[in-house]
Amino acid sequence: MSIFAYKGIDKSGKDIKGNINADNLLQAKQKMRAQGVMLTQIHEQTTGHKDDSSGKVFGVSLGGNINIQDLSLMTRQFATLVKAKIQIVDALSALIDQVDNEKMRVILAEVRKKVNEGSSLAKALSEYPKAFNSIYVNMVEAGEASGTLDIVLLRLAEFTESQNKLKNRIQSALYYPVAMASFGFILINIIFIKVIPQIAKIFTSTKLTLPLQTRVCLAISDFLRNQWYVALGAIFLIFILFKRYINSPSGKRRWHTLQLKLPVIGPLVKMINVGRFCSTLATLLNSGVPILASMSIVRNLVPNILMKEALEESRVAISEGSSMTGPLLKNGNFPPMVTHMIRLGEKSGELEPMLQIVAENYQDQVDSKLSGLTSILEPIMMVVLGLVVAFVVFSVIVPLMEINRVR
Repeated sequence: MSIFAYKGIDKSGKDIKGNINADNLLQAKQKMRAQGVMLTQIHEQTTGHKDDSSGKVFGVSLGGNINIQDLSLMTRQFATLVKAKIQIVDALSALIDQVDNEKMRVILAEVRKKVNEGSSLAKALSEYPKAFNSIYVNMVEAGEASGTLDIVLLRLAEFTESQNKLKNRIQSALYYPVAMASFGFILINIIFIKVIPQIAKIFTSTKLTLPLQTRVCLAISDFLRNQWYVALGAIFLIFILFKRYINSPSGKRRWHTLQLKLPVIGPLVKMINVGRFCSTLATLLNSGVPILASMSIVRNLVPNILMKEALEESRVAISEGSSMTGPLLKNGNFPPMVTHMIRLGEKSGELEPMLQIVAENYQDQVDSKLSGLTSILEPIMMVVLGLVVAFVVFSVIVPLMEINRVR
């Protein structure tokens, strides 16, 4: 069964549009005719190709018109339907009627069609890797194999919600400093472009030798008024070159190394990476995904290249029958408490609970660090803005006082 988008005229003569489920185009037309709708346009909705639903699942957003909230809500609804012993195809049909997101509805319709044709749910979802990434697909596959699909889907919903909460916490922590920086930038530009030129007219009518800071201030004002495009182009060029550098192999390594060494930022980056590693690995293992496959997935989800390499070495160590903690200790970016808890979990056979404890602990620490980061950035922004304004005021007041003295 597919989704068909239509436009038409109802019995009262009003223009209407919407979607209808049907096995084929002919059946869709028959259904609309039975409802008394005169069609003016109708076509099957498809994603175009398997990667059309661009975006990230466990990052900031899914891209396009799908976001992580839509995915999480759909997954939780799916878990409820499966728990009620509803067949997968029927559950997908119910989801298609419930979800509000148009793109998600189309993807689910195509997944339902593939499942109805004999494909497993995990295989059907894997056809849309940018909407359902490797974590999602592997967990669903493990749930299907173990008969615990409803439990796995519920864990997936909780996992996506926790990742979304982390993203929102980071955005909330940065909102005020970014707003302050934007306000300061606009204010400073107004001063240099509108205010300083008016005051400069007073200085040009005198023959006094202006102080160095005043000449610098006037030069900046003149540059911003007459050659603003050069400044804009320079900023754009620096941004492009910086992006190109950090995307190169050597540049990325140096940039990621610098991130870990920065004061305040470095510990926060480590905490976010460690928390993501522990929570994701615990979720995958609890869902029945083999540990080697889980480590491969987790490795690809950790953004920092140095910590990613340590996880790959841990995966190799596990495949050789050793503990995963050796490479993590050697790397130096995983705190001793984390490696100690993992080692205890490996020895006791309780690795998943230990990982979950570490993940929860680091989530709390990330919250605390983000609050501290906000409290540090706010006064820094105020001081920087105050210094710039003080420089401008001092540059203007000193020559004005000299003019008054001479007069």
